[in-house]
Amino acid sequence: MKKLFFTISIFALSSFISRAQPVPANAAATPAASASLSEMTFDKDVHDFGTIEYGGNGTYEFKFKNTGKEPLIITDAKGSCGCTVPTYPKNIPIKPGEIQVIKVTYDTKRAGNFNKTVTIHSNAKTPEKILTIKGTVQPAVVEEAFPTNGKKDDGATPLEKH
Repeated sequence: MKKLFFTISIFALSSFISRAQPVPANAAATPAASASLSEMTFDKDVHDFGTIEYGGNGTYEFKFKNTGKEPLIITDAKGSCGCTVPTYPKNIPIKPGEIQVIKVTYDTKRAGNFNKTVTIHSNAKTPEKILTIKGTVQPAVVEEAFPTNGKKDDGATPLEKH
């Protein structure tokens, strides 16, 4: 029994050691590890709408500039839920120094507080950037089914005079 346990232990240890691979000394020089020379710089990354009317304008444009030395390409932008929709320059090279916008629209037919994010993926030095929108949507205004025109109506129909 001891021989079997010893044999299994040696086999497991040798299998574990053979899978471990040292990191090459020149790993930073490989193309996959080299840093991108494009960079996305936003004027701000959080927008507070404050209080918005129900069904009001829930759109904001985040301005950014490619402050890097290579063209910037945004490959994807996703909202944290279906109520937050980003519009962005899709797979279009943004030249160094060029200014663009990412438009984010929130569905304001949802009353209450909101705090939503949009995740941007690109070829920038920091390949993932998170933008945030927040605010409060007022409750919907409920209109009366039968306006009273200032008169009190008890619901009774007037009697006809004969």
